[in-house]
Formats: sequence, C-alpha cells, structure tokens
Amino acid sequence: MRITRIETFLVPPRWLLCRVETDEGVVGWGEPVVEGRAATVRAAVEELSDLLLGEDPTAIEHHWQRLTKAAFYRGGPVLSSAVAGLDQALWDIAGKRLGVPVYRLLGGPVRDRVRVYGWVGGDDPAQLGEAVAARVEAGLTAVKMNAAGVVSRSPTAREIDAVVDRLAQVRAVLGEDRDVAVDFHGRFNAAAARRVLPLLEPLRPMFVEEPVLPEYGHLLADVVRSSPVPIATGERLYSRGDFLPALQAGIAVAQPDLSHAGGISEVRRIAALAETYDTLLAPHCPLGPVALAASLQVAFATPNFLIQEQSIGIHYNQDAELLDYVVDTGVFAFPDGHMRRGEAPGLGIEVDEAAVRAADRAGHRWRPPVWSHDDGSFAEW
Repeated sequence: MRITRIETFLVPPRWLLCRVETDEGVVGWGEPVVEGRAATVRAAVEELSDLLLGEDPTAIEHHWQRLTKAAFYRGGPVLSSAVAGLDQALWDIAGKRLGVPVYRLLGGPVRDRVRVYGWVGGDDPAQLGEAVAARVEAGLTAVKMNAAGVVSRSPTAREIDAVVDRLAQVRAVLGEDRDVAVDFHGRFNAAAARRVLPLLEPLRPMFVEEPVLPEYGHLLADVVRSSPVPIATGERLYSRGDFLPALQAGIAVAQPDLSHAGGISEVRRIAALAETYDTLLAPHCPLGPVALAASLQVAFATPNFLIQEQSIGIHYNQDAELLDYVVDTGVFAFPDGHMRRGEAPGLGIEVDEAAVRAADRAGHRWRPPVWSHDDGSFAEW
C-alpha cells in the first residue's frame, strides 16, 4: 500500500480537514488546523506531503519522526497541527485496513463510554441559566464556561464578584450531581488568579482552565500551590516537552488537543507522561468531527482519562455544525452525557465527502476576536 494523494478542505465554520488516499482505495481523514490560521496550516500540510507521497501509510511512527524533525526547525502550533492532522489520517488508514477501531491498535479499550461536556455562555458569558438548562435537557452532565469576557489584568472588586456570581448561577441550575469547569483563558495575571481561585472553591468547579498564559508557565507552580481548585492547562502546549514543566508544577488535568499536539501518536505519549504525575487527561476539542473522533479513540484506550470536550452547539458554529460533515450522526450522540464506544474501523466515523467538498468551495476566513481594554490597550481573548 502506498499514499497516492493528499488533499485539504477549508470548511466552515473554522476548520481544515485533510484526506489521505492510497493506491488500494483506503482513505484516511484528519483535522490539521489552528483556529484563525487554517490557511497557514494548509500550506504546512502541502509542504509535509512531500515526505508522505509514495510511502507506506502504516509506518506511522516512522512518518511522525520525519514529519516533526526532518526540517530542522521544530515544534510550534502550525507545524504540530499540520503533523497532527496527517497523523490522525494515518491511524485512520491503519484501522480501516485491519478492520478495527484505532483504540484497539492502541492496546484495546479500558472503558465502554466517554463522558463529554459542552460550552455555555460564549466568549463573554451571558444568559448562563438558560444555556445550562438547555445543555442539561440535551443530556449533558457537565458544562464549561468562561470566567469573564474582557477583564482587567488586575481585576476590580466588581469584576471579581461577577466571576463568582456567574459560577453561582451555573451551579444553581446544575445542582450537586453535575459538573462545571471554568476557563480563565489566560485573561488574568498570576496574582489575580491566586486571588480569585479560592473564592470559587465553595462552588466546587471540576477544574479551572488556563489560569495563566502558557508563556508564564514558570509561575504556574505558585498558582497551583495557592489554589484549592484543581488546575487544568494544555490547549496551547504541543509536545511532551511542553507539558513536562506543567506536570512538574502540579496541574491536576492535562488538556492536549489532538489537532494541535502532534495527533494521536503524541497525545498518547503525553497521556502516559501525565499518568506518572497522577494527572488526568481531558483533551481540548472545540473543533470538528475528525478531531473529536480521534480524541474519542484515545479516550477509550487511556486509563487516566477524565472527560472530553466537544463542540456540538458551541458558540463558534455559526455557519455549519460538526454533525454536518458525518454520514452517521448517531456516532456522536450523548443521551446520558456520554458517547458510546463503537466498533467501526479507523477513527470510527464516515466523513460525508460530498458535503466536505461542497463546503470547501465556500471556504471560510474565520478569525478570533481582537479585544481591547477601555483605555485602548490590547486585551486577552
């Protein structure tokens, strides 16, 4: 078997998919994307294709080593995301060729179902009560919310109280039997995070995500030590090397993204490294169907897995939905807040290729919001 063609598809609302075709007719799908930089990653995939065309697709680790290291300059979100999508597609081909799900190639399943959560409130959280009630009605047992929209790096008393009040609203609707996670999104500085985190503990969030920006990772240990709330981070970390300092800092939850952190191959290694620190895995995935399918394959085979993010109904999905690009939408059903383990080969989904090709003709130019403080200075989104 040899790889004969690699294509990419820019599909709304903000995703990039790739299709890897072989001379035996087996096709694998991946999702190589950086949100807001999809065209840049598309160019990186085209460059990396030179290393794959004409090669045996089942030599996955051999390809991963070359894709990540052969160009001398390594790492970073664009290259790691391009590699991630291609890696997903190679695992998809391997599973389809053997007629088994990818999780069986990873050592077999350790669970029958995967707990998932959904977003509420949007980038600038509002109407939380109604949004949470709708998520509960849909079957979810856990949600995630942003702590605040534009917020001062050193927040005022009013801003701090508003964060606590928002979480209290959500807890009131969820009750005591469901969970809520809070995303700081790097919008606070370390001192503000240390100040706010203890105030959230009485409301018992499942975890608080990204309390400081990744470039301030050297401050993370102090934040962890001062926090009675479990700390999560990792959506902007792209390798085992990136994750090691965060694990040493004592984070409770690691959040690699299957479309950013080197794909299935590297996230499996990140999960194993996290396990040695008694850290749980909750992959980041506000993305499309292939990224979610790849994440689920890892979740089914990972002992220290906690919960899976998924983007059905997320506030970014304005022009298309995750389910628009799969033939059998039941694969992603979560009637009791969990997605069930299936036996379909590869990544376990059938991509609607006609829908993908049609969407690519329209494409997209999604960009993240650019925020400012009242004085006109840059504000973290």
